[in-house]
This record gives sequence, C-alpha cells and structure tokens, in this order.
Amino acid sequence: MFHMLKQIFAPTNKDLRNRIFFTLGALLVFIIGTGITVPGTTNITKNLGFLELINAMGGGSLKRFSIFALGVSPYITASIIIQLLEMDIIPYFTELSKEGPVGRRKLNQITRYVGIVFAFIEGYAFSFAFLGTGNAFDYLYVAVIMTAGTAFCLWLGDQITQKGIGNGVSLMIMAGIIATLPTMFQTAFTSLVTGSGSELALGILKFALFVIIYFAIIIGVIYVQESERRIPLQYANKTIGSYGSEQSFLPIKLNTASVIPVIFASSLLAIPATISNFVNNEGFKTFVETYLDYSKPVGFVIYIILIFFFGYFYTFLQLKPEDVADNLKNNGGYIPGVRPGTETEEYVRHVLSRVTIVGTLLLIVLAILPILFTSFTKLPASISIGGTGLLIVVGVALETYKQLEGSLATRTYKKRRSRLR
Repeated sequence: MFHMLKQIFAPTNKDLRNRIFFTLGALLVFIIGTGITVPGTTNITKNLGFLELINAMGGGSLKRFSIFALGVSPYITASIIIQLLEMDIIPYFTELSKEGPVGRRKLNQITRYVGIVFAFIEGYAFSFAFLGTGNAFDYLYVAVIMTAGTAFCLWLGDQITQKGIGNGVSLMIMAGIIATLPTMFQTAFTSLVTGSGSELALGILKFALFVIIYFAIIIGVIYVQESERRIPLQYANKTIGSYGSEQSFLPIKLNTASVIPVIFASSLLAIPATISNFVNNEGFKTFVETYLDYSKPVGFVIYIILIFFFGYFYTFLQLKPEDVADNLKNNGGYIPGVRPGTETEEYVRHVLSRVTIVGTLLLIVLAILPILFTSFTKLPASISIGGTGLLIVVGVALETYKQLEGSLATRTYKKRRSRLR
C-alpha cells in the first residue's frame, strides 16, 4: 500500500495524480449535492423501510429529499432489465451484446435513457408518497428536479470514468454509502448501549459483537474477491522450458460478479417498495412489507435466491465459456488433457459453474450476516442496509485498488522497455 502511494506521488506519475484528484473532486461535488434539498420540500421523517438502500447509496439524500435523492439507482434498475432482455428475449439487444465494444456502447446508451425514464417515474412516486398535500404540478416539479439530479449523477459518473480513475457509477455508490457509515455506527451504539449496570455491560458486549461482525464482513469480502481457481494452459508453439519456471494459467475468480449480485438483488426488491409508495394502497403496502422485506422470513428467502441467481447469471454474462474456448483455439492454446473447441468449452463451463456456486454461497453468507444480527438485536433497518452497503464499499474499493495497481504496473513496464531501447 505504502509502495503504491510512493509510486503515485512520484514526479513521473503526475497525470495519474491528476486523475485521482479529479475523481475526489467529482465525488465531493456528489456529496455536496446530496445535502441540497429540493426547493419547497422538507426532510422525510417517516421510516423508509426497504427504501433505506436507495437512501444509503445516495449518501442519505432520500431522507433529506435532496436533488440527488434517487442517485444512480434508476440506472441500476435499468441495467438489470436490459441485461435480462439480452438473454434472447429481445433479439435486437442480443445482437448488440455480440457486437463487441460498439454494441456495448449502444446498450449502455439505451440503458441510460431507460434509467432517466425510471428516474422520472420514481421521482413522481416519491413526491406523491412523501410530500403529503400538493397537486399534480407540485409532484411534476419535484419529479423533474429529481430526474435532472439523476441525469447529472450519470454524467458525473461518466466524467469519473473518462477523466478519473474509472468505475464512475460504482465509486459514487461507494462514496454515498461511506457518507452514511458514521451515522450507522452511531445509531447502533445508541440503540445497543443503554441503561446501567448489567444492562449496560450487555449492551457494550452486543456493540463489540456488532463491530466484530462488520470486520468479519470486510475480511470475508477480501478473501472471496482475491480467491481464484487456476486452470493450467499450454500453447502449441511454446514449451514449458521456454518459460523457465513460469506456467500459464487461466484464472477464474471465486466471485467473478463481485458485489453486483447484492446491488442487483437489493435494487430489484426496492422496486415494489417504490410502487407501493406511489399507489398508496394499504393492502399492497402491507403485502410488500410482509413478503418483500428481507428482514421478514419470505423476503429473506427471496433475497437469497435473487443474489444466487444474479451471481450465477452475471458471471456467465461476464465470462462466456464459448468465448474463452475460441480465444484459446485462435491463440494456439489448450488445457492439458482437454481437446480444443467444444470439449474445452464444456470443461470451462463445468469449472466456472462449480466455482461460481461456491463463491455466490459465500457472498450470500456475508450479505445475510448483518440482517440476522439486526433481527436478533431488534436494531433499525438502516443497520442491516448498512451491512449490505459495507459489502459494496469493500468490493468497489478492492476493484479500484486493483485498477490503480494495474495502471502503475503498466507504467513501470513501459518505462523499463523505453530504457532498454
């Protein structure tokens, strides 16, 4: 870590420092925006329930009814829907997904347009649900401002990706969650450590257990993210002797999807909660709170199933066995004992499937730990949401660290090559 900091602040890496400073400046703009309340509105005092996730991802902006109240959550919802439609449901989207970078750019553009539409719908729903008295024009006014806030967040995320250190949207989610973590720990402390004497001692013990669980989540995420299964490779035009003591591998991460399944599952479960606030029907609201809240038994099971589904689905979307087999064949590579082509594809699919099941199950364990602790200790829902948020923060931080590490390694390699010339 200290070696990386030394490299970053080296005189030759000024452009990388500028990218980092630009990213920090953009995130500061985002955090400032979360504190600017929509004109004519006040803070939400009622319990948000499952909408606490949107509040956490936006740095507490939904509670404040700020201009960034929706953040990038409508874009995430749109991403889920578009990626599901790519699975041979809409042929046009399927074809775009196979067209490489050009197709991905088109799909990303479509996703953003759909996300803006969702932002307007959600903005109107929230204004209708939380503003109380008002007419259609008041709700429309607030919805337009919140939609503009989401559009600005997406633009800011793009700027971070292009001019900063990358992962713009993910870094904004991480920044929003980090902004709410101090409040979460303060709430946990005041809720657990109460009374005097033996009750106080028990409360301190519970809070210590709370902190231990969150450290366990951090360590667990790092372990899951860093673990990988290595498949040995051999190339027809090279021998092992030509590598010296080195060996080529095809690394398959234990959790290729990172924390995306948790984000997707949480966002998908938040959709019915948003709709229930819009329709303002007590029966539907009771149904959502009873069966689609992951602090309740049925919602808890649905949450686990969704994480597993998205973990499996997203992994095979990111790492396609047929593409791996084709790339190996085109480059003269093969897996020892496995024939190139169809057999290689089946072998990679089999290994990837088993590794993904284990990785997703470990991710589920990490995701449900704060939920179970909150249920047993009767803490507010924001605490379990904070646990999910911590999971996302550690995952994004690891990805960002690897990107910086890779960028520095590439620069060092280029410098050495230029010196040899």
